Amino acid sequence: MVDTKMVVKVGIADLNIVRIPDTIRTSGLGSCVGAVLYDETAKIAGMVHVMLPDSQLAKGDIAINKAKFADTGVQELMRILVEAGASKYRIKAKIAGGAQMFQFSSKSELMRIGPRNVEAVKKELKLLHIRLVAEDTGGNSGRTIEFDPETSILQVRTVNKGTSEI
Repeated sequence: MVDTKMVVKVGIADLNIVRIPDTIRTSGLGSCVGAVLYDETAKIAGMVHVMLPDSQLAKGDIAINKAKFADTGVQELMRILVEAGASKYRIKAKIAGGAQMFQFSSKSELMRIGPRNVEAVKKELKLLHIRLVAEDTGGNSGRTIEFDPETSILQVRTVNKGTSEI
């Protein structure tokens, strides 16, 4: 029997989960953060592509896209993983992205989207008692990431810098 390996794609402001042998990938991480939550024992993983740090930025939208924001996206991914069989006590995290894609002359906090996204994702992980085991964040280059729940390796392809594994 031949295992067919599928790559599940996660779009911007999107999330999904996979089990072995499949992998999960997202592209276009500039100031956005890709957060991977995984359970090594259950061989299940999920990824959320966070665009903004805080759902309060939705300003009264009735049906917000939970995956769009760090505070709601990480929580929603955790909920879905546990529902699918992961143990909340075994879940670990790896993150990438959060670049400062443009240089602004003003030092406005609002313009620091990438660093604010990284801080917000880390804050949510801490609140949920999820250990962050690796990260490739910051800088000013875009990234594409792919996670393999079989090996727990996050492959990070950075524009003009090549590929690394964390």
